[in-house]
Amino acid sequence: MNDISIDRADFAAIAQWVKPAARVLDLGCGDGSLFKYLKRERDICGYGVEIDDDNVLACVKNGVNVVQRNLERGLREFEDQSFDYVILSQTLQAMRNGERIIHEMLRVGREGILTFPNFGYWRNRTQVLRGRMPLSETLPYQWFDTPNIHLCTIDDFESFCSERGIRILERKVLTGGAPVNVMPNLMGALAIYHFGAS
Repeated sequence: MNDISIDRADFAAIAQWVKPAARVLDLGCGDGSLFKYLKRERDICGYGVEIDDDNVLACVKNGVNVVQRNLERGLREFEDQSFDYVILSQTLQAMRNGERIIHEMLRVGREGILTFPNFGYWRNRTQVLRGRMPLSETLPYQWFDTPNIHLCTIDDFESFCSERGIRILERKVLTGGAPVNVMPNLMGALAIYHFGAS
């Protein structure tokens, strides 16, 4: 029986792109819930990477092989193309150098999977127009305690990929766990990308 408290819709979307028995590196893996989910659903192997002491302990309790590491220092301990997929789930916006970590993802992995809160979501725009920083399910922190330092929109990310020769293989956009197919940059709260090198 499922012992993960909530199977988030983004977990299921990511799992659809991961081939069975793949080698996976989950960056900023938190308590290891996504890795544990993929292990159960897709029989993956690999590692999580996490900096927070409490989360590292939670990973161990969740049966996840975890490396305690600051992602800002890169992934030099991992060899080129040593994983089938490298995942960065809802962590990009907290990175000081997002471009570097995306390039590192494609160096150590054959493909990347990335999720981030879409700052262009209409509810976020409305809160900014009212003079307040957005507060939502995907952006749950107040301005004074947020770990988020680089927020972007779906259009921003796709321009970034186009300018750097990164191939977007697939995209899913969700709001409240439901897929968004119309005007995703305006109507989507969470973006999920599957990408590869050119």
